[in-house]
Amino acid sequence: MHEERPGRIRVAVIGGGTGPEHDISRASADSVAAALDTWKYTAVPFTIARDGGWLDAGGIEYPSFAAAVEDLETCDVVFPAVHGAPGEDGALAALCEVARIPYVGCSPAVGAMAMNKQITKLVAGSLGVRTAPGVVLRSKTDPVKVEPPVVVKPATAGSSLGVSFVLKRDELASAVDAAFQLSSEVLVESVVTGREINTAVLETADGRLHLGAPVEVVLGDKPFFDHATKYGGTARSLCPAPLTDGERDQLFGAAERIFRGMGCTGLARIDFFLTDSGPVLIEVNTMPGFTEGSHYASMFGARGITFSRLLDTLVMTALRRTAVPGALAEGAEQGDAPLGRTPSSPEAIRGN
Repeated sequence: MHEERPGRIRVAVIGGGTGPEHDISRASADSVAAALDTWKYTAVPFTIARDGGWLDAGGIEYPSFAAAVEDLETCDVVFPAVHGAPGEDGALAALCEVARIPYVGCSPAVGAMAMNKQITKLVAGSLGVRTAPGVVLRSKTDPVKVEPPVVVKPATAGSSLGVSFVLKRDELASAVDAAFQLSSEVLVESVVTGREINTAVLETADGRLHLGAPVEVVLGDKPFFDHATKYGGTARSLCPAPLTDGERDQLFGAAERIFRGMGCTGLARIDFFLTDSGPVLIEVNTMPGFTEGSHYASMFGARGITFSRLLDTLVMTALRRTAVPGALAEGAEQGDAPLGRTPSSPEAIRGN
């Protein structure tokens, strides 16, 4: 934990969680806590253990959840760096709402919608954004009315966990079974041929949206961006992705429609396949990976936004959104330049 400095904004950084993305979430939380500007912020780490217990900055388990919340309430704002459910699905945002603590990111309802890929597909369709054709299974005995090749995925898991690429129908049963280990609903989708492009959206307190440089995931001979490739050190990407002006406009337009249409706030990483007939939505991540080398941070890094500055924007936006006078005064005392007044601010990147 950073050294406590009188008058600094206390940021509760929550990592871990009971889901399969525990280790990834802890890495994000550690990176966020380490990169917060120590002259302006005091990072107060919390870890949710695999068994659901809460740990303090020293790794000591709280005697009760109520005791953890009592410490949480000493903070000015929460950065919930937990990926997957429970956490990114709106659970932590709901906790903050009940405790009346400002927090970075989307509301409980939006987190829940984005975590469920089937609901996300329905919203995207209503907004005129295409998704892969497919079916949702709520039981292992449901008929699969999609012919291989298909992608089988849990409806409510992240980091490509439980995802399978199926070429033959006799491989479907085992893929569906694996996906059901992580979710009560499973999607079976037709394979989409296209380039995988990730976009990053940042909302500032004035309600304007800013887009990072798009990233292209280089799949090589792999059929999809699987978990082992994402986190095994072999992933390749291009940032900024080589796109024509028309392709970039299509992707950014679709990303903005999804962000606004779903009611996202603060941030989201929105991933697409770019096909010959335009973008096809893959998923919406309301709390994407948050190490300095993660795609979301890299996309804004390519725009000249440092990781520390990106975190500062997210935290100050959360505070301004809920109008916390004391915290804002502290920020102003430290010379917090209004967004848009410096070459490296997010205001300078829109449309580049």
